[in-house]
Amino acid sequence: MNAFPPARYLDRTTPPHLTTLVLLAATGAITMNIFLASLPDMAEDFGVSYAVMQIAVTGYLALTGLTQLIIGPLSDRYGRRPVAIWTVVIFIAASIGAAFATDIEIFLLFRAFQTSIISGYVISRATIRDIVAREDAASRLGYVTMGMALAPMIAPTIGGFLGDTFGWRASFHALTLAGCLTLLIVWFDQGETNRQRSASFTAQFRTYPALLRSRRFWGYTMTMTFASGTFFAFIGGAPFVGDVVYDLSATEVGLYLAITPMGYATGNGISGRFANRIGLYRMILTGALVTLIGMSMTLVTAQAGMAHPLGFFAFTFTIGLGNGLILPSANAGMLDIRPELAGSAAGLGGAIMTFCGAILSALAALTLTQTSGAYPLIFCILGSSALCLACALYTIRVEKQVAAYPPANPV
Repeated sequence: MNAFPPARYLDRTTPPHLTTLVLLAATGAITMNIFLASLPDMAEDFGVSYAVMQIAVTGYLALTGLTQLIIGPLSDRYGRRPVAIWTVVIFIAASIGAAFATDIEIFLLFRAFQTSIISGYVISRATIRDIVAREDAASRLGYVTMGMALAPMIAPTIGGFLGDTFGWRASFHALTLAGCLTLLIVWFDQGETNRQRSASFTAQFRTYPALLRSRRFWGYTMTMTFASGTFFAFIGGAPFVGDVVYDLSATEVGLYLAITPMGYATGNGISGRFANRIGLYRMILTGALVTLIGMSMTLVTAQAGMAHPLGFFAFTFTIGLGNGLILPSANAGMLDIRPELAGSAAGLGGAIMTFCGAILSALAALTLTQTSGAYPLIFCILGSSALCLACALYTIRVEKQVAAYPPANPV
């Protein structure tokens, strides 16, 4: 790995500062959930059902999967900096369009273009892998994603307040301002870190089969997929549960939605401090168990007939906590399979994760009814957390096999 000079803030001749990577990734994070508390109001404004309005979440997730498939190879071919700049520009234009849309079709079109900001998730991970080796990447990723968690932790609360005070469009005006700030910081601070650029864009796509044949890649990717699936299912159904089951206002829903990102921030803080001491495998296993046990308690409280919203929302802290423990370590393991293809691995792995997340989010939304209570959502989350634990155990077994009998082509 090529040595890089120390990062100097707002000096694009050095690697980007950690805060720049946090801002770039966080802008993408808040885009997904800032307006969640206003979904029922948006559905009423556009004259559509809640299920149709949910496309703004599930469709967005699905399209971010496609976008990551392209952004990863683009950043490996042309560099992290130019891809970051252009995708943020597209995001700003799309946010303006969404804020002023007058019908659902136009709104969803601009919402689709907002997926360009997922570049922050791909590029921040690939940049860290460019700079540091596997043993330090998990800790660095933990700190980055801990910072990322602060944005979506407060975004639903801010979005709920904006929705109640100024209407749902205010959330998209806020995203426009966030995009402008991100573009300014990225322009002056995002130094190029990709020193192993591929010969052509198509050559990057030809690397996908090698990754897809890797048991290690699939193990880490599916562990991340089902870990994040617990969160995607939650955001797909939680606004409905808050509105219909507990009769909460948009502001109240936003406050309760902040509990999960609080857990995520806590988990990432633990990862940043202890991942390089505890090790990837134990961090991943602990995270999977935390979520499974925590959400099992939600089922217990539902069966006991607890009517207060905290009977459901309090234990969603463990969804965030589990993700915070799992994702930095699983990402580090995935990106280490082929370090020279970090962007492609980040894009492909992220695409698979978000495609499956979109399915779980849609499933959670579709199974909830006026009379179902929160049970369909609880079972979706529990099922995803159980599969996450199974994939984590499989991945650890494969890694130990590879360590004992190294293959000729270590993928």
